[in-house]
Amino acid sequence: QVQLVESGGGLVQPGGSLRLSCAASRGAFGDFNMAWYRQGPGKEREVVAVMTRGGTINYLDSVKGRFTISRDMAKNIIYLQMNSLKPEDTAVYYCYGKSVYETREYWGQGTQVTVSS
Repeated sequence: QVQLVESGGGLVQPGGSLRLSCAASRGAFGDFNMAWYRQGPGKEREVVAVMTRGGTINYLDSVKGRFTISRDMAKNIIYLQMNSLKPEDTAVYYCYGKSVYETREYWGQGTQVTVSS
């Protein structure tokens, strides 16, 4: 059993930055593929950034060059650094994890990001 807890959301002006954190309840990243998803108002959930167990990274096209996913293996935390934020980035952001050895998926509770002047 793994719990994922996000933090770092909030209200920011367009062009601003936020850093989201996702802390895992136990050491998991060695076996896990991790990702950040988001769900905006009236929209479907979409994947924003993925980091595989081996460190391969992929981004949603609309956030390339602005968002960066990273991890701290010692602290069992993954981050999403978000720069040059736009109103269309407004969403609830979710941390996701899945072990390569299991079928179960893990989700955090979500953290609200609002980009508005």
